[in-house]
Amino acid sequence: MSPVRGGRSVPPRAGGVGPSVVALGGGHGLAASLAALRLVTENLTAVVTVADNGGSSGRLRDELGVLPPGDLRMALAALCDDTEWGHTWRDVLQHRFDSAGPLAGHALGNLLIVALWELYDDPVAGLELVGRLLNARGRVLPMASVPLQISAEVRGLDPADPRAVSTVVGQAQVATTRGEVLSVRLDPSDPPDCPPAVAAVEDADWVVLGPGSWFTSIMPHLLVPGLREALRSTEARRILTLNVELDTDETAGFSAVRHLETLAIHAPDVAYDIVLADPSIVEDESGLRAAAEGVGARLVVSPVASQGRPGTHDFLRLAAAYRDLIGPALA
Repeated sequence: MSPVRGGRSVPPRAGGVGPSVVALGGGHGLAASLAALRLVTENLTAVVTVADNGGSSGRLRDELGVLPPGDLRMALAALCDDTEWGHTWRDVLQHRFDSAGPLAGHALGNLLIVALWELYDDPVAGLELVGRLLNARGRVLPMASVPLQISAEVRGLDPADPRAVSTVVGQAQVATTRGEVLSVRLDPSDPPDCPPAVAAVEDADWVVLGPGSWFTSIMPHLLVPGLREALRSTEARRILTLNVELDTDETAGFSAVRHLETLAIHAPDVAYDIVLADPSIVEDESGLRAAAEGVGARLVVSPVASQGRPGTHDFLRLAAAYRDLIGPALA
């Protein structure tokens, strides 16, 4: 990135009213969680995965060597001020160019974020400035200080040998694999964390992990050593929010129980306090309760799925569930 110009720096925004909550994830799952949590507290921090290698984010990452900005942009948009000003700048941030030229497919917000990173040579400062433009109801931070690559061990990609295990490289490739994902890892395997993100988890009252793509948005947070240690040692209570669509490309055939088992395999030292699940995914409540207890949590079953958009969370229902768990809604 470019050197800092004129010694510019951006102080962090002050926390708002309510308990300190940190939400971890990426993409549409994190956006849904943030839309719900902002109705419960103003003291909200999003910690976002930085392994995307597809689309506009992947192109900017490859060309400029920056963190992929797309999931960070979506989190900022989810936290925009609920006013005409906030909604206008949210729409500007989310706008994608439709042309036959080199701008085709780029989100304007991605370009804005990367421009600020080049001006300030500091990802956190650039994100703070975009947050101020949106008058965002919280902070957005990357989970690591460098762009990451996700690799997965996948079974079933070779028609001649269905039991053979192959390595699939790249977030976009893992998310759409036709095989059975057995495990994931990061490259670099010991990436530098983002110190403000670690500090936020350490100082939080509550940490919310999920919903989101299990292997490519949720699991990576457990594989950054500094962030994983903060999740392990924090005095915050930890909520694990399960997806309302379990059978996706990267988790084809997975039950809710298996989702919990994969987390335990990848990070056996990280415990949770609450597992939140929609009734639609609970096939065997006693089995899911036992699996939740296996990661240190109690199971809470609450209707949080959208009635009109299958496979997605209803942010108002999710907010009600979080409010019941975390505390009363803001006045």
